[in-house]
Amino acid sequence: MNLFRKILFPFAILYGFITGIRNFLFDKGILKSYSFQLPVIVVGNLSVGGTGKTPQIEYLIRLLSERYSIATLSRGYKRKSDGFILAKANATAETLGDEPFQFFQKFPFIQVAVDADRKNGIEQLLAQDKKPEVILLDDAFQHRKVKAGFYILLTAYDDLFSEDFLLPTGNLRESRRGAQRADVIVVTKCPTTLTKEEQSSLKYSLNAYSNATIFFSVIAYDTSVHSKNSSISVAEIKQSDAVLLAGIAKPDSFFDYLKNEQSVCLTYPDHHHFTESDILHIQQQAGEKKIVTTEKDYVRLKDSDLKDQLYYLPIRTSFINDSDQFDAAILDYLKC
Repeated sequence: MNLFRKILFPFAILYGFITGIRNFLFDKGILKSYSFQLPVIVVGNLSVGGTGKTPQIEYLIRLLSERYSIATLSRGYKRKSDGFILAKANATAETLGDEPFQFFQKFPFIQVAVDADRKNGIEQLLAQDKKPEVILLDDAFQHRKVKAGFYILLTAYDDLFSEDFLLPTGNLRESRRGAQRADVIVVTKCPTTLTKEEQSSLKYSLNAYSNATIFFSVIAYDTSVHSKNSSISVAEIKQSDAVLLAGIAKPDSFFDYLKNEQSVCLTYPDHHHFTESDILHIQQQAGEKKIVTTEKDYVRLKDSDLKDQLYYLPIRTSFINDSDQFDAAILDYLKC
C-alpha cells in the first residue's frame, strides 16, 4: 500500500460508514430489494476489478446452456450507449461493452443484455417473446436493488478480500462483512500447485467473514492463439518476437504466459477504448510482427487496421478440485 493511499485512510472510514448504512437499510427492508420468479445468479466481488468474472460467467454458460435458456445481464461498463440493450446482429463492443460483446460473439445461442439498472434489465428480458429461464448477473454483488437467488463471490488469490481494505486506502467496494451474502466463494487465479494444506489455510482466513463453501480455481490458458482465419501454437509465439497487448486490470499472468526476452509488452487501462492514435502507436511498435492480445481486447480491435496481424489468447476457469461439488451447488439451486 503506497503512502498516498494511507493518507486517504479517513476517507476510507467515511466510505465504509456510507456503504455500511446502505447495506443496513437494504438488510432491514427500508430500501427495497426486488425478487423475481425465475432463477437469478450473481457473479461478483468485493474488490474493484481483476477477479476473473468473465471466465466464471462463461463457465456457467457452458454448464447450464444445454439445460436452460440463458440470459446474461451486465452493466456494460464504458459502453457508448444508454439504457437497456438486448444484443442483436448489429451489436458492437461500443454498444454493449467489451465483456458482454465477448459473450455475444462466443455464445450466439444465449441472450446477452446490458442495463445499469439491473431491475429494469430483468423486467425487460422477461418482457421479450423469448423469455430466459435463468439470468446470470455479471458484476452485481453490490446491486442490492435486485435480490438474487444465488450469489457467487470471487476473490483473487493474490488479492484476497480478507487482507484488503476499503477504498480509497484499499480496493474494497464494501466491508468484508459483505461476504456474508455469498452462497459460494471462489478463490480465483490460484497457482496450479496450490496444495490441500494451503487451501485449508485460505479457507480458515475467509471463513472468518463467511460460512459459504469455498472453491479454488485457476486460469487455464489455451495452447494456441487465434485470429479470424488461423491459429498458431503458444510455443511458436514464445519463440518469436511478437508484440503482446493487454488492456485488462491485471495483465501480468497474460504476459508471463506468452513472453520471451524479445517480447514487447504494451499495457493499456482496463476496458480501454482504443483511439486512432493508440492504433498508430501499436502499428509503429509492431511493424510486421504478430500482435497477440487478450480475448476481451480482441473484440475491440478485430475490425481495426491491426486485424491482419492480430491474434487473441482464449482463457477458461478451471477448478483445482471439487468442480463436481460446485456444479452440483448451482444445479441444485436451479431445481428448487
